[in-house]
Amino acid sequence: MTITEIVINGIGLGLIGLIVWYFWLYRREGIQIGETDGLQEATINVKGGYNPDVIVVKRDKPVRLHFNRQESSLCSEMVIFDYENISARLPEGQTVTVEFTPQKAGEIGFQCQMGMLRGKVIVQ
Repeated sequence: MTITEIVINGIGLGLIGLIVWYFWLYRREGIQIGETDGLQEATINVKGGYNPDVIVVKRDKPVRLHFNRQESSLCSEMVIFDYENISARLPEGQTVTVEFTPQKAGEIGFQCQMGMLRGKVIVQ
C-alpha cells in the first residue's frame, strides 16, 4: 500500500465513523417547553424534518403541539404518534394542533406516514 492509499482509506474510515455517530449515536437533549395555565405548548416547523424534533414535557399535564408544514413533500403530509392512535393531516402552509395528556414517563415517538421524518416527546 502506498501512502496515498493509506491516507484515502483513513479519510474514508473517518467519514464512515462520522456518519455512524451522527445517525445512530448522537443524542439531542431536546427543548423543555414552557407551561402556561397548566398547558404545555410548542410549535414544530415541518420542512425536511421536524424542528424541534425532541420535546421534553411533564406528565399529567396537557400538551398542545402546533405543526406548521412549510413544504410540499408528500412524506410530510401526516404526523403519526405512537400514543393512543393520534395522527393528523398537515396541509401545506397551515398550522395543525395536536393535543394529548401523557399519563406516564417515557418517550412518545412521532413520524411521517413513510417513517422518514421522526421526532419524539420525552415525558418526565
